[in-house]
Amino acid sequence: MRWRHGRRSSNIDDRRGKRLRGGAFKGGIGTIIIVLALGYFLGIDPQVLLQLQQGSGPAISQEAYNPSPEEQQLADFVSVVLADTEDTWNTIFSSSGKNYREPVLVMFSGSVQSACGMASAAIGPFYCPADSKVYIDLSFFDDLKRRHGAPGDFAQAYVIAHEVGHHIQNLLGISGKVRSAQHGLGKVEANELSVQLELQADCFAGLWGNHADRSRQVLEQGDIEEALNAASAIGDDRLQQEAQGYVVPDSFTHGTSGQRVRWFRKGIESGDINACNTFE
Repeated sequence: MRWRHGRRSSNIDDRRGKRLRGGAFKGGIGTIIIVLALGYFLGIDPQVLLQLQQGSGPAISQEAYNPSPEEQQLADFVSVVLADTEDTWNTIFSSSGKNYREPVLVMFSGSVQSACGMASAAIGPFYCPADSKVYIDLSFFDDLKRRHGAPGDFAQAYVIAHEVGHHIQNLLGISGKVRSAQHGLGKVEANELSVQLELQADCFAGLWGNHADRSRQVLEQGDIEEALNAASAIGDDRLQQEAQGYVVPDSFTHGTSGQRVRWFRKGIESGDINACNTFE
């Protein structure tokens, strides 16, 4: 991916030197981390698991943080990708007479306090609709490469663009409608709506890739394959098979590998937001 000369986003909140200590949460911090870790590896929606009852919250301490040159380069990459999503979605929203409110991306290490609750890095990247922020521990990208076999810079860009896709859903009122529709439904039916929401975010990520390449020629040979491989690597069926040795389709919340690949492909091939209606 051609990114080194791209502009950096001003919407980065770098908290990598901040550490959380303690916290008044029911069940204790150990319980919360275990639950969130299970949610990540079993494909459970982090937005659901992060609805934690908060007390006074954890204490935050600032520590000296000196990232390696490799990690700082990765942080620069994240900032460039976020800026590129800003350019793309500002253009798309403007073309339909809307104003795009850009999200903030929080880089953290270990654990982080969000408006949705406290989160461990074990759950992977997530979007919190309560504060309109994307959260990511950069170590996730090493996990994506080593644990899930999905290396490459455009695979990493897909992950960021997917979380920004959830921000788009929040701005358009889609995620709110889904949460309202889930009330009163059984677990299986509610999970089906979560799958449709996640697949749409995959499609929005592909849509970003289409517009970014047409406008700024960011793609190199093999980039699309990297993103498709990442989408396949984090499908519910594959994650469940790896974690527990069997698959429970009724518990899917993000979609199968095949579904995630199909919807990302639809977005990047069409470049049309109307092609991303996974709820039809």
